[in-house]
Amino acid sequence: MTQTVFGRTREGDEIVQYTLQAGRVTVQLISYGATLSSVRIPDKNGTVEEVTLGFDSLEGYLNPHPYFGSTLGRVANRIARGTFSIDGKTYTLFCNNGRNHLHGGKKGFDRAVWSSSAFQRDGAAGVTFRHASPDGDEGYPGNLDASVVYTLDNAGVLEVAWGARTDRPTIVNLSNHAYWNLKGAGNGDIKDHVVTLDAERYVPSDEELIPTGEIREVAGTAFDFRKPTAIRKGLEKAGGGIDSCFVLGKPVDGWRRVGTAVDQSSGRGLEMFATQPGVHFYTGHMLQPITGRGGRLFPVYGAFALETEAFPDAVNHDGFPSVILRPGQTYAEKTKIRFFTV
Repeated sequence: MTQTVFGRTREGDEIVQYTLQAGRVTVQLISYGATLSSVRIPDKNGTVEEVTLGFDSLEGYLNPHPYFGSTLGRVANRIARGTFSIDGKTYTLFCNNGRNHLHGGKKGFDRAVWSSSAFQRDGAAGVTFRHASPDGDEGYPGNLDASVVYTLDNAGVLEVAWGARTDRPTIVNLSNHAYWNLKGAGNGDIKDHVVTLDAERYVPSDEELIPTGEIREVAGTAFDFRKPTAIRKGLEKAGGGIDSCFVLGKPVDGWRRVGTAVDQSSGRGLEMFATQPGVHFYTGHMLQPITGRGGRLFPVYGAFALETEAFPDAVNHDGFPSVILRPGQTYAEKTKIRFFTV
């Protein structure tokens, strides 16, 4: 593990970069947004390449960008009309996605400077990030103490663990928004990646990507990825893009299997597990071409995202798993990613 200064914010806050390495897997993290900024893994021939979208310098993260590797919070995904109620009291959030609140608001956790500390233990290395979100932050009630712990073990498995506690009833749904291109970041699109999702059902949404409240079977729809399916085929059925939450199966030993993604040209693959009830699969069809790390252009369909999280707008749907956190409770969710070659 190494630690360097990545830069300073416009307010003068120092941003730290951590580099974790296990065999030929290298992971980089920065304290701005508790961001997963880089993942480098080998292909079937041993060639190591960057597989997640990001920037060479802090400036790229300070400017507007589509949450590359960011920690999302207090609540990932959308909240309809930016309003919700707890115990009969209604709260209003900042709406930064048309009429709706998205990924924590105008200055969510992705725009926060997190405190950080590195550790090594039990054949693994990692970094703990912490952030104190004050009462009223972006409209959310309660002081919230949040944490994100990234751990890379000797086998090259990356685990992300989110935690939070509050002094007033509030809502929490933390996630990470890494964008993946297993051919290599900037190496064209991801339409030929083959994806498998362990999800029998999905959460339908309206034209603003707000859930209707239904839970539907994936069978016979564009959202059926129960068997290995090229993203291209899903896009053809869906009319050009997938941006939907899938309902994961029952946990085994505390973990729900999310599924796999494989780029057969390079042989690179990843397998994900999570404790959360859902995964939001996004095919990058709304990405605006942007120049990222190494001066490479990240195009439309240049990466996909698998955000493990609670269902979108869950606080406004009684039938969805609750995202309410109360004093005395501890929010604790995890995701792990195993990289492999075929």
